[in-house]
Amino acid sequence: MNISISELLFSFMGGLGLFLFGLRFMSDGLQSMAGSRMSAILEKGTKNPVRGVLTGALVTALIQSSSATTVITVGLVNAQLLTLRQAIGVIMGANIGTTMTAYLIGFNLQAYSLPILGLGALIFLFSKAKKINAVGKVIFGFGVLFFGLTIMGAGMKPLKDLPFFVDLMSSIDNNSIIGVTIGMIFTAIVQSSSATIGVLQQLAYEGAITYNQAVPILFGDNIGTTITALLAGLGASVTAKRTALAHFMFNMIGAIIFLPLFLIGIFNKIVILFTNYIFVLLPGFVGSWETINIKLQIAQTHAVFNISNTIIQLPLVALLAFIVTKLIPERNDDAYDEYRPKYIDQRLLSNPSVALRQAKRETMRMGYFAREAFLNAIEYFNTRQESLLEKSLALENAINRLEREITDYLVLASQKQLSEEESVSAYILLQSLNDIERIGDHSENIIEQATYATKYQVNFSGQAQEEMNSIIEVTNDALLLTYRLLEKQDASVARQVLVHEDRIDELQALYRKAHIRRLNEGICNGNNGAVFLDMLTNLERIGDHCSNIAYYVLEER
Repeated sequence: MNISISELLFSFMGGLGLFLFGLRFMSDGLQSMAGSRMSAILEKGTKNPVRGVLTGALVTALIQSSSATTVITVGLVNAQLLTLRQAIGVIMGANIGTTMTAYLIGFNLQAYSLPILGLGALIFLFSKAKKINAVGKVIFGFGVLFFGLTIMGAGMKPLKDLPFFVDLMSSIDNNSIIGVTIGMIFTAIVQSSSATIGVLQQLAYEGAITYNQAVPILFGDNIGTTITALLAGLGASVTAKRTALAHFMFNMIGAIIFLPLFLIGIFNKIVILFTNYIFVLLPGFVGSWETINIKLQIAQTHAVFNISNTIIQLPLVALLAFIVTKLIPERNDDAYDEYRPKYIDQRLLSNPSVALRQAKRETMRMGYFAREAFLNAIEYFNTRQESLLEKSLALENAINRLEREITDYLVLASQKQLSEEESVSAYILLQSLNDIERIGDHSENIIEQATYATKYQVNFSGQAQEEMNSIIEVTNDALLLTYRLLEKQDASVARQVLVHEDRIDELQALYRKAHIRRLNEGICNGNNGAVFLDMLTNLERIGDHCSNIAYYVLEER
């Protein structure tokens, strides 16, 4: 038989490209539908390792990408929203959830790929509603996935007659490690175990490889997919690196356990028993191991491997966490900096809704730092404790750093596909960042006034002190309301902020007149007057920045 190598390569590469594009498009659509709820599910559904497994399986089944789940999990660990043990449970579950893709491929829907593709394109192109648009995206991706499989299958069919390929596959019969290595390298390159398992299923369906040759490659695919997590862990916190390593160890240990069991024939029997006595209970399933096609046989093997591996290793989560902690110890330069960005992580930008949710959290955290800077400045003004000066400098640097990093992060998130509601939220946050930073600046001005007051021995009269305490209290209330406003982005809260800002303006005007009267009567001297009036100015401007944030919300809502 005359085989055209170029035609074979072109069909395979083109089909694989379409398959990967369809898989990615479908996953993006599913993630858009899940939105920011995905990170909320991951955070709340991981109280213990068992719940973590169930949550990881559910999320991955919903978004059809274990890599996306793993990367988001590493991001949440890096943001200190998940512990190492919780993350290990999620990753175990993600391995189970990703088996859904293999089952979809196993149902052999290539004949319907074009109508599915066409329907998805129509919905995606002509629907303006984000949720309907996302549904179209999912259907279109699903169709492209199967169309890619069709092209890839046609390209791979001649492989069974190619001597080099036949010899390579035959070598797996003699040395299963070769199969594991092939699967590991191919998946590491493609960075999608779903894609490589799809290729494996198609090769088997075209008769290019046997079931016994496919299984070692399948084990290698499961190891190779951990490369995505290892790459996600680079440049992350120590805990995130440990999470990525735990993912690699989990899959590697699974292959070490089950490969010998497969070679001696025990694992094969487990898969067959699972198919004949458990899988057969599913609605709509008719047949047994002998009657299902080889694609479904590989999907079954993939599922049984991941479920069995999880059952074996789940009780050992604490031990696995202990081992990776010893392998990647804490370093002095990795000591936790309480003022560093905590919630935003570049890895989360793959899901814009999740990224926006995290940016909102970080903005609120920046806001609380600004309020802490304000309270710290007031305390320093009243007590002159030197330790408060150092804290003031740390807070000022933290606020400036967060403003820069959150701004850059929000700009990147806004370049992704956001819903109208999310775009409005991103705009409000971007506008608010500068006002929060300016609140920190005015708090620093209060520190400077306190330093001046110390130098010139400024002391307020009883009435002046009462007035100052009164306007400080209203300003603090305005700050608290403003940060509640950032969280809720609600018009009714915005109006409450404006009421407080009006009150600050009234008090500032009233107390300014009263203090000028005290100066004229000789009750206060010039230095006292300068400090008191400058304090009023800074407090009034803090109120102005609170009202700016309120207006951003009112304008958009």
